[in-house]
Amino acid sequence: MSDVEQIMVVPTLLFHEVGHFQGFCENVDPYLKTLLDPAHTRYEPRPQMEEDPSFKQLIPYCIFRCDGKIFNYVRGGSGGESRLHAKKSVGIGGHISAEDEGGDSEPYLVGMQRELDEEVRIESPFSEQLVGLINDDETEVGKVHLGIVHIFDLEEPKVFPAEESIQETGFAQPEQLLDQIDTFETWSQICLQHLFGR
Repeated sequence: MSDVEQIMVVPTLLFHEVGHFQGFCENVDPYLKTLLDPAHTRYEPRPQMEEDPSFKQLIPYCIFRCDGKIFNYVRGGSGGESRLHAKKSVGIGGHISAEDEGGDSEPYLVGMQRELDEEVRIESPFSEQLVGLINDDETEVGKVHLGIVHIFDLEEPKVFPAEESIQETGFAQPEQLLDQIDTFETWSQICLQHLFGR
């Protein structure tokens, strides 16, 4: 048994067939109906996929909001994607793995919950909504990933790091984060500007 992680991907051409976009897209239904269809998804070795723009890795990207304030953090040196180290972020999430297959729930939802459990502790009731997609073909990281953006509205600002790479956590007004936009990784910049921009 190989210990190389097998991650969910779809052909980039399929994404282009549904409709290529750069930045943020709110019209998620036609994309997810196609891209999360088991007829189109497959699992491939993560190291190869990080270098292969002919596939898009599907990544849940979860943003936490409480009383209008947005959870943010700095990604430390022990996280999985070295190209994002020392960048600020508003999103928590990661790859859907072959290990997320096999239960009663969709692998995507199982993988999203697993990633949340690995990275943070949410100690507040919340509601969750799917709000859009992120595509960024202008960076090396972005070319091989497609972000699926969820907003979690919390009753209390109680999100705590569960792993070392989540550092300097806190909640801040969107305006404060927009004032420091250049310190954030690209997906966070896209979300902040589209969802919370002036």
